[in-house]
Amino acid sequence: MAVIRLSSFGFSGIEALPVEVQVQIGPGLPSLSLVGLPDKAVAESRERVRAALTGLGLSLPPKRITINLAPAGVPKEGSHFDLPIALALLAAMGIVPAEELFAFSALGELALDGAIGPVCGILPAAFGAVQRGQGLICPASQGGEAALAGQLEILAAESLQQLIAHLTGRTTLSQPLAPPPAQREEGGLCLAEVKGQESAKRALEIAAAGRHSLLLVGPPGAGKSMLAARLPGLLPDLTPRQALEVSMVRSIAGLLDGGRVSARPPYRDPHHSASQAALVGGGPRARPGELSLAHHGVLFLDELPEFIRPALEALRQPLESGHCVVSRAAAHLRYPARVQLVAAMNPCRCGQLGQAGRECGSAPGCAEAYQGRLSGPLLDRIDMNVAMAPIPAAALTRAPRGETSAVVAARVQRARDRQVARTGDPEACNAEAPLDALVAAAEPEALALAEKAAAQLGLSNRGFTRCFRVARSIADLEGSPRIGKAHLAEALGYRQRNGQG
Repeated sequence: MAVIRLSSFGFSGIEALPVEVQVQIGPGLPSLSLVGLPDKAVAESRERVRAALTGLGLSLPPKRITINLAPAGVPKEGSHFDLPIALALLAAMGIVPAEELFAFSALGELALDGAIGPVCGILPAAFGAVQRGQGLICPASQGGEAALAGQLEILAAESLQQLIAHLTGRTTLSQPLAPPPAQREEGGLCLAEVKGQESAKRALEIAAAGRHSLLLVGPPGAGKSMLAARLPGLLPDLTPRQALEVSMVRSIAGLLDGGRVSARPPYRDPHHSASQAALVGGGPRARPGELSLAHHGVLFLDELPEFIRPALEALRQPLESGHCVVSRAAAHLRYPARVQLVAAMNPCRCGQLGQAGRECGSAPGCAEAYQGRLSGPLLDRIDMNVAMAPIPAAALTRAPRGETSAVVAARVQRARDRQVARTGDPEACNAEAPLDALVAAAEPEALALAEKAAAQLGLSNRGFTRCFRVARSIADLEGSPRIGKAHLAEALGYRQRNGQG
């Protein structure tokens, strides 16, 4: 009794793990067994495959059929095992030549009529196939996504019938081409549309220059969300490696639309009702959360204190390490999460703290209870804190337009170029600069001011380091090779307001 083997993949984070689909047809009572720790979606493959074969006018032989997904001790998840199971069965039945399948890995979901539907993880699987020296069989709608992996043979079919015709030599499937990169959208949100709030705009520019985390605090309608939404327009394009990493995460999440790779940093703004699993990853199938979907981009959390406490506290480790770890009994999944956090909040529950004649009767206790939802360790990881006041109506209607996003983005790009030239790393940013290098670039007066402020304000070691990083970005925007006293004084102003040291 020969065993037919066909390669496929499971996933651990964004890494594709080889899985071998083994099919054996032997004597015994007619049955179809699927083993190898399949989850519900994989176990249901038996019925989808059976129906798809019936739609082609084929039926399973009245024998004992055993399908094993190896390694058997690793849980298997997802409907993408439908296609390799069906192809291995067809080879075991002699419908398609088994030797034609040895050079390929396969992924795809089968409809009851034999159509091959899209699945998550095609791009990581394509890279996995390249590493194994194999080609890839995948849905036709995702052939372009697979082509992003480079030089590999791809069979992208719309149906099982098309694949059978190709494998038996009756027709030939054409090699799909990688789609062109997504173009940068013109005429998007512009910083000039935000009237007033010059100090907040300045903080936004500094945050963009060094990829610093930012907390905007102000009453409703002050422009917090407007500013945050315009931050992506100030950021430089991603490097090719960064764009590929972002695409890998989106592929695992099933969000890589048409296989197009974008050079623009992602922007994610989940609702404050998001669960911990939705924010940092997890759930029944341990998918990447908003934090990983914002990898190399911006994660905006509006109404920060309204998020549930466990979800906020779960941000602490990823903000430091740059990755999320989702723990399961059988495995630990790791997703990248190098993000720029931007958050916004009202000063109190009613939002009118400090507004004459508009405060609620619970002030200032209203503010203490509301701000107390945020822990000190979480606030300590935010580089900059900006207080925003409402703009009077007269100023709102008469204020001239400020600088456009394009003008500010040009200054940010020059500051980023200085960081790259200083470190030799094309992905360098001041938000991750080591303290020793920052201190070496500081003038003696700036260093003395920092040490004095650390003692007076009770800055933690983390807070002390982050002040220097912000000061380095301010200096880069001015084109200064040294961190001066004025640069550090401005950075301390952003740190002092969060009240946490």
